[in-house]
Amino acid sequence: MTEPMTMNRVIHAAVRRDLDRLSAALGALQDGDRPRAQALDRAYRNLRNELTHHHEGEDTYIWPMLAGAGVDRDLLAAMESEHHTMAEALAETAGTMQALASSGSAADAATARASVERTREVVERHLRHEESELEPYLHRVEDTPEWHAVEKKLRSQPPRVAGPFFAWLTDGMSDEHRAFLKATVPTPVVTVFSRVFGRRYHREVAPTWR
Repeated sequence: MTEPMTMNRVIHAAVRRDLDRLSAALGALQDGDRPRAQALDRAYRNLRNELTHHHEGEDTYIWPMLAGAGVDRDLLAAMESEHHTMAEALAETAGTMQALASSGSAADAATARASVERTREVVERHLRHEESELEPYLHRVEDTPEWHAVEKKLRSQPPRVAGPFFAWLTDGMSDEHRAFLKATVPTPVVTVFSRVFGRRYHREVAPTWR
C-alpha cells in the first residue's frame, strides 16, 4: 500500500537527494580542484542548515503537540535523541568538508565522502523511523485545531528563511513531489519566494549540481 504523500516526505526526499549527489560529486572530484571543493562545501552547509531548521521545528512544535495528543512519549524521546545523533554526524561531516574546501585534495575528498556516507546512514535510519512509526500519528491529528495551529507556526517563516527553503526544496524535485507541493502551497507563493528571496541559493548552490 502506497503511503500518503506529506510535506514531511517531500522534505525528506530533498535531504536524500542532496546527500546522494554530494556523495557522487565527492567521488568524482579531481585532485586539486579547490573551486569545486569550495562549491561542494557551500552546498553541504546549505543542506545542513535546512535539515537542522526542519528538525528544530519538529522539536519545538510538533513533538510537544503530539505529546499532548497522547503519542507514546518513548517514541518522541527517541525522535529527539535521533535528532541529536544526526546533529553530531552533520557537525563531523562539516569538519571534513571544510578541510576539503581548504585543500581540494583527493585525500580530503575521500575522507569527506566517507563521512558523508556515515552521516547518510544516520540520517536515513531516522527518516525511515519517523516515516514508519511517527507519521501514522500525524495523519490521525491532521484535521485537529492543534495541528492547524502547529502548521500555522511552521509556515510563518520570514522571507529570508522561506525563500532559500523553497529554492532548495524544488531544485531537482520529482514530478510527484512537485504536484503535491503545487496542491499544498499556491504556485505563485513558491515562485516568488524561491526566485526573489531564494536568489542566493540559485546563484551560489544550485550551479553546483548542474
